[in-house]
Amino acid sequence: MTELENPVLHLRGHRLLPIVQGGMGVGISGHRLAGTVARYGAVGTLASVDLRRLYPDIMQRLRRCRDPASHGAANVEALGREIAAARVIAGPDGFIAVNVMRALSNYAELVVQACRSGANAIVSGAGLPLELPDLTASYPEVALIPILSDERGVRVVMKKWFRRGRTPDAIVLEHPRYAGGHLGATRMADIGDTRFDFARVLAAIRAEGDESATVPLIVAGGINSRERMRAAFELGANAVQIGTPFAVTVECDAHPNFKKVLAEATAADIVTFMSPAGLPARAVLTPWLKRYLQKEPRLRAAAQPDPSGITCPSQVQCLAACGFKDGNSAAGQFCLETQLAAAQRGSLDKGLFFRGSESLPFGEQIRSVAELLSHLLGEAVPAFVMA
Repeated sequence: MTELENPVLHLRGHRLLPIVQGGMGVGISGHRLAGTVARYGAVGTLASVDLRRLYPDIMQRLRRCRDPASHGAANVEALGREIAAARVIAGPDGFIAVNVMRALSNYAELVVQACRSGANAIVSGAGLPLELPDLTASYPEVALIPILSDERGVRVVMKKWFRRGRTPDAIVLEHPRYAGGHLGATRMADIGDTRFDFARVLAAIRAEGDESATVPLIVAGGINSRERMRAAFELGANAVQIGTPFAVTVECDAHPNFKKVLAEATAADIVTFMSPAGLPARAVLTPWLKRYLQKEPRLRAAAQPDPSGITCPSQVQCLAACGFKDGNSAAGQFCLETQLAAAQRGSLDKGLFFRGSESLPFGEQIRSVAELLSHLLGEAVPAFVMA
């Protein structure tokens, strides 16, 4: 293997495999998956959204609670537990990141908890994480990695962060045409825009000649093979972020039915739609999603704010701006957290199964994290990492 084929990702003094496991909520990339990926020398990522559902004792405690603040605090508590559990698996040298969506209502609390609990990095997208340097000022050892999609977004974040004396430790460049879950475009019509193409964005950033030209760049979306990884490296990427292929590994924290749905989905089964977060999203066309999309025009037409206050079905009020809760007809009209939680439990009839657009490395097979990493790297995972 040449240096070009398998570059080393350098983050805060760590020499890592050039693979970042994407954050997948609710409870998809929990401590088992993130800890295992980190144990093998890549970046393991916990998704911070609504981790309370992974802990029966927390859910029992909240069973009769109708206070959104208490549910939010429970998610912060659960995040601390998940980081600790991931660290046990990863070992002291494993690199554990926490993905905290900017769109979350308790974004700041989750960021601080992740830092306090010993996360190595904060990865943040679903909005511009402009205040992230301020929130983490007391934790200078924590790497900060924004998720962006085009050159303009990179420029905005870099300019704002530079004023605070901070440079991103890396930047994830996510292509809306291929990624799963929430996409980095604000309109459905923009998903295939060429301004998101990796070659274009990478070249534009590297051409600047300032600090941004030296920041490690991690491309995300559609990376499902050794060949696509090599193509990304040849364009100048330092690493790749991969989501769905990790979601169908043995170690993924989701129910086996969740993995089965993702693994068996064909291109015709994967659709894009508007999420309650007000962003386009990509998922498997399950029975629940099919029923929802049939009703969506009517639901949007009837959407309106409720002066008396709309009760959040999940009680957590996870999104700072929720189309369903706020009556925003431009956004999705369902409870995102409820449907994602149903998917994590493996409910085909009620769940929303986020998924990327491309085929999987092992087809319908459920394989281990070690096998996936070896397949993508073109060589066995180093034995010293596995010890």
